[in-house]
Amino acid sequence: MPTVTIEVRHSYSTEQELAIIDAVHQAMMIGIKTPDWDKNIRFISHLPHRFTSPPDKSERYTLISFDMFAGRSIEAKRRLYKELVTRLTPLGIPANDILIVLREHPRENWGIQGGQCAADIQIPFKIEI
Repeated sequence: MPTVTIEVRHSYSTEQELAIIDAVHQAMMIGIKTPDWDKNIRFISHLPHRFTSPPDKSERYTLISFDMFAGRSIEAKRRLYKELVTRLTPLGIPANDILIVLREHPRENWGIQGGQCAADIQIPFKIEI
């Protein structure tokens, strides 16, 4: 049940934004095996002067941040990184302009399903992959 934030400094159409969100969701399902119904993704478009980037990056510089339960293997994370780049480059985002950050949290730090501690309930998908 990752929460994902996609931050860009380029103006995209609604259709392009939805395609980027869908590409990230597809990469999550393949890379870290999230179920298809688990789609908590935010898309934030910044004015370029409000989202600086390294000088060697283009206007399509994209930051994708994941907050998720701890437990995925390094192989699953590598698969996620590869899938993200593979799915976003056809949408016009250069591979070198994609930065991915994973933040892993223990389950007791999440309140879900009506305020229950995630450590106290059965999660309906596998985390340790």
